[in-house]
Amino acid sequence: MSTVFIFTLVAFFGLAVLGMPVAFAMFVASIAYLFATGRDIGLFGEQILNGLYDSFVLLAVPLFILAANIMNASGVSDRLFNFCQVLVGRFRGGLAQVDILVSIIFSGMSGSAIADAAGPGKLVTQMMIRQGKIPPGFAAAVAASSATIGPIIPPSIPMVIYAVVSDTSVGYLFLGGIIPGLIMGLAQMGLVGFVARRRNFPRGEGIPLSELPRTTTQAVPALLMPVILLYCIYGGATTPTEAAAIAAAYALGLAVFYYRDFSLRTGFAVFTESARATSVVALLIAGALIFNYIVASERLPEQVASLLHGIEMSPLTFLLLVNLLFLALGCLFDATTMLLVLVPLFLPAARELGIDLVHFGVVVVVNIMIGLITPPYGVLLFIMSGLTGIPLRDIIREIWAFIAILVAALALMILVPDVVLWLPRQFGYNG
Repeated sequence: MSTVFIFTLVAFFGLAVLGMPVAFAMFVASIAYLFATGRDIGLFGEQILNGLYDSFVLLAVPLFILAANIMNASGVSDRLFNFCQVLVGRFRGGLAQVDILVSIIFSGMSGSAIADAAGPGKLVTQMMIRQGKIPPGFAAAVAASSATIGPIIPPSIPMVIYAVVSDTSVGYLFLGGIIPGLIMGLAQMGLVGFVARRRNFPRGEGIPLSELPRTTTQAVPALLMPVILLYCIYGGATTPTEAAAIAAAYALGLAVFYYRDFSLRTGFAVFTESARATSVVALLIAGALIFNYIVASERLPEQVASLLHGIEMSPLTFLLLVNLLFLALGCLFDATTMLLVLVPLFLPAARELGIDLVHFGVVVVVNIMIGLITPPYGVLLFIMSGLTGIPLRDIIREIWAFIAILVAALALMILVPDVVLWLPRQFGYNG
């Protein structure tokens, strides 16, 4: 590792800590590195353009963002809420259970933790607060924690990004996330049930079972989206990118022709917000492409792999250490930055140690999602506080139990790889 590269890292992290957007911090640090090493500044644009044009699968990212925003704007959250309230609303702490179940279902449509928190999470949290039966901090903690399931159960925007940096199959990554996502959801529902009994939360009002046919009829078209998406990918009909386009078109068709609550004004707002969110992700990807070129030119991944090979580290020890590192860094950095900048450093070592990259990818994404609710950064904590007006300190006080249960689920995925790999292997995966 050269002295110039060390100063580049210091510049990048220093600018990010001072508040400069991470993408721009990567741009500035990378340009400074090119100048300092006497390289052609044109490499900056060349690496970015080549990386973007060569990664067809990246087109899935804006399409999944669009599909999620359409679903949020078209009242799908309300219909899913009614459906889930019939199923689990009458249990103790019923609305909290409903929130988690909605997140599990909505995750099959959005692929985004932020979309989950801003849509169903906000809706159910506000209902819990209005009823006054569940402490506001706990309500927001449930919503933030359950939103982490969104990028685990397919579709998943973070897994698309991981597939790009690791050259791994998006389809098998999606399959690998289904069982872990369900485990995360069930673990959270078990925790809510335990806390509800211990703190004597009242039973939810629920909706009579006689309403199940009506609520199911309203929810079924939305519930079909993940089924259609997975069939398109695993049935061989489309690529993941084409499946993302189908998902966005299906969401738009539902909103306009079936639910009929998608006006021109709503459509303009949805497309504008989707373009804004896509721009943020695209800038991060562009910054990471040039930054990863610099990392590769310094031969840092190979040095890490050689170091680990020299000390004869076992695959399990490597996974545990990497996950401990990511859990610590997740408190400070956002998910996209970690996927684009940090994960590529460890991929050669993972290959050298014979670690399955689908298993590694799912575990890393779960780890990074836990970082979204870990103080002090915890993006989802800030989002829920901003959307609901609940003081951040109240949410943080309640979030630790959810972090603990999710870390336990993560440990299970690390120690038992078949939790991740069993389903992909049923569809022909031989990794």
